[in-house]
Amino acid sequence: MTHAHAPAAKTDDVPAIRVRGITVGFGDKLILENLDLDIRRGEVLGFVGGSGTGKSVLTRTVLGLIQHRAGTIEVFGQDLAGLSPDQHRALERRWGVLFQQGALFSSLTVRQNIQVPMREYLSLSQGLMDELSMLKIRMVGLNPDAADKFPSELSGGMIKRAALARALALDPEILFLDEPTSGLDPIGAAEFDALIATLQKTLGLTVFMVTHDLDSLYSVCDRVAALADKKVIAAGTLPEILAVDHPWVQAYFHGERALRRSTVSKVPVPLKAP
Repeated sequence: MTHAHAPAAKTDDVPAIRVRGITVGFGDKLILENLDLDIRRGEVLGFVGGSGTGKSVLTRTVLGLIQHRAGTIEVFGQDLAGLSPDQHRALERRWGVLFQQGALFSSLTVRQNIQVPMREYLSLSQGLMDELSMLKIRMVGLNPDAADKFPSELSGGMIKRAALARALALDPEILFLDEPTSGLDPIGAAEFDALIATLQKTLGLTVFMVTHDLDSLYSVCDRVAALADKKVIAAGTLPEILAVDHPWVQAYFHGERALRRSTVSKVPVPLKAP
C-alpha cells in the first residue's frame, strides 16, 4: 500500500532550538560564522569552547539580545525573525535564563528577584506570587529564610540557586545556563550539577549549558557541542566528541587538566584517538 504523501514530522522530532548559518559580528570582527546547531527536546546539551570564542554570544543571540547578520534561529519550530512582538513575548515565557554570575538585582530580595518575571509576563496577586516564589526557593534547595535576603547577604552557591529559582519562575520548557558552576568550589559545583540533573528529569526540561567544567560535561550532559573556528566543529555524545581530531578538542579533553581530573575522580579519560 502506498501513501500519497509522507506523514508530517512529529512535534517531538522538531528540535527545541534549531540554528542554521548564524553569523554574528561586532564591527569588522566576526565572532560566529555560518554556525549550525540543534538542541533536542528533553536533552542537556553542554556547549564548550575556548575563552572569548563566542559561547555566551550564541546564547544571547538566540535570546534576541544580540542581532545576527545572517542565518535563522527556530525555537519550537518557529522562526524568530518572523514573529510579531506579541508572538516573541509568548515564546520568551517558555524559556528561563541563568546568566553568568547570577545577575540578580542587588536592590531586590531573593523573593522579589524571583517575582520579576512573574510581574513582567503574568497578572497575579501578590499573595500568589509570594506562594510561587517560595515554591521555587524550595525547589532549588534554598532555606525559606533566604527569601528576604539581598544578594549581598548570600554566598556564591546561594546566588546561583536564587538565580536558578528566578530562571524557573515561569515554569519554562527550555533552560539556558551560562557557566552555572563558575566560581563554585568543587563540592558546591557537584551539588549544583546534581540539582540541574534532578530538575531536568523532574520537570522534563531542555537544557542548554554553556560551561568549561569537565565534571559537568561528564555528570549532567547527554550531548556536547564544541565551538572553535567561529562555528560548531562537532556535536555528539562524549565518546563521539573525544574521538574528534581537532587541536582544540584534543587539548581540552586530553590535556593536563583533563588528565588531572581523571586522576582525582578516578574516571578514566579516553586516550587520544589514533
